[in-house]
Amino acid sequence: MTDRIRTDALKLKKLIREAEALADESMIACARLRQAMLAARQNPAVEVTTGQRALMRLAQAEGQALAMSTNLLRVHDELSKVAREMMGDDDIPTEVLPEALELAGESEAPVLADA
Repeated sequence: MTDRIRTDALKLKKLIREAEALADESMIACARLRQAMLAARQNPAVEVTTGQRALMRLAQAEGQALAMSTNLLRVHDELSKVAREMMGDDDIPTEVLPEALELAGESEAPVLADA
């Protein structure tokens, strides 16, 4: 294995983990936003239906964020397979359990945009 391949592999390893972390941060931010929206709606001066459309759109965004996270997991799995082929035993690639991909695949229902 050349130094260039090892350098590229380490860079990819770092970048996929960063992308996965950002996807997680996105989902955490959406959860916090949802919590704040619901708390604001509990104000007695606010109608119960206030912000319902925004909540529905947020739920759509959360589904898309989860789909992105799932797809990044699949990218990580594919990169790990390439690492095993290219690097052999030089490095221990991340192992993605097949069950994780199966469970993640269950949420692959298409997200329809609201017109």
